[in-house]
Amino acid sequence: MSVRTRADLEQLPPYVAGRTVPGSIKLASNEVSEGPLPSAVAAINEAATEVHRYPDMGVTALTEALATHYDVAPEQVAVGCGSVALCEQLVQATCTAEDEVVFPWRSFEAYPIITQVVGAQQVKVPLTGEHALDLAAMLAAITPATRLVFVCTPNNPTGTLVRRAELNAFLDRVPGDVLVVLDEAYFEFVDDPEAPDGVEITRVRDNVVSMRTFSKAYGLAGLRAGYAIGPVRVVEALRKVSIPFSVNALAQTAAIASLQAQDELRRRCSDVVAERTRVHRELIAMGYEVPETQANFVWLPLGERTAAFNEHCLENRVVVRAFAGEGARVTIGQPDENDAFLAAAKSFG
Repeated sequence: MSVRTRADLEQLPPYVAGRTVPGSIKLASNEVSEGPLPSAVAAINEAATEVHRYPDMGVTALTEALATHYDVAPEQVAVGCGSVALCEQLVQATCTAEDEVVFPWRSFEAYPIITQVVGAQQVKVPLTGEHALDLAAMLAAITPATRLVFVCTPNNPTGTLVRRAELNAFLDRVPGDVLVVLDEAYFEFVDDPEAPDGVEITRVRDNVVSMRTFSKAYGLAGLRAGYAIGPVRVVEALRKVSIPFSVNALAQTAAIASLQAQDELRRRCSDVVAERTRVHRELIAMGYEVPETQANFVWLPLGERTAAFNEHCLENRVVVRAFAGEGARVTIGQPDENDAFLAAAKSFG
């Protein structure tokens, strides 16, 4: 007799990470090619001698640093092992097997996985023909069983942005007992003046959480540190379902140092935005359909040509993130890395 596990896990899709191919340029995981901010590297090196000690389980210093940075109370800040861990904690804190989670699709690959793992019901809402979130359809999908709605903006993997006016109109109509999670993992790369600021929205709405990360713009993907800002009651619930010591000591130290390096961060993000504009422009000139993007990647909705495009890029030593039958997401890297990708894209035919 073998050990019994949950039968529904047989149908659980695995999370697929971006591939790493030795000798190739990796543009598959939305990492920043420059690495951590220099001041963060110095802080990591100094803290490395203390890793024989357990980290601060309450993540006190980082929580207070984030509270000061955003001018909110520490009780409104929850820190987790990357924003994906906070996604799972939010579903755990709000849902049982009878409850529903509404999210756009395609969007962040973890949404359906964590919803099923927790045992809640998935409600996938298709994107618009322009590869953007369909907020009207998402609103229509909310039922009395809905407990949580994920709004990913800029959306991963399409890069499309929800503007301030349309988001506020949506939030005005969402029932007050439904939690709306604004997944803003790519917030630092946004330069659209009409973009919403989730943290500001949490100041005036008590059913909204803003979720961000140190993995992307700050270059700390390998250390796993994300955070959520929202109503005290929701943050308290997040902390109750968190795994003890899940945010390691180096991550806490590096995140604090990164927060203090805003000038370095702004320079980096400005460079990424400039390259994003160039890559987008050149792809359009080649004849590709590429939605407007506000993240550190571009989306090519190639449909059935996706697999062939992916193989062609691999042959040219460029690794992209392919979603079979749908499209390819390509991270904006350094200029030479982007040039290599553009050359591959130009020779695909």
